[in-house]
Amino acid sequence: MITNRMDVNNLLSQMREMKAQAGAGNEIQPRSDIEAALGVKTDNSVGATNSVPNFNEMFSNAVNSVNDTQKASAALSNAYELGDPSVSLSQVMVASQKASVSFQAMTQVRNKLVEAYQTVMNMPI
Repeated sequence: MITNRMDVNNLLSQMREMKAQAGAGNEIQPRSDIEAALGVKTDNSVGATNSVPNFNEMFSNAVNSVNDTQKASAALSNAYELGDPSVSLSQVMVASQKASVSFQAMTQVRNKLVEAYQTVMNMPI
């Protein structure tokens, strides 16, 4: 016999209460930090009309972000190699890893987009 089982009516009342609390606010919370990283400008108020962000703009913002990360990593690396005392080896390594991970993520996104395009193009009409 299960002794820790929650009463169904209690669960339903909690869900209704949470739904009412969620509907009480005027602002919708952002879905994730990805929108901020890609520079997506959205109006999150409930009464406003949300425009769909342009894919081309989002993708170019993401590529530019990866490029900026790589430039910052190269600048830190150069400063460390020139003996700048304000730059530590750990800063250089962290920046290098950030640049590497962001580039790998961008490459994977590109590969998935190409794969999706090929799949759509190979569909019978």
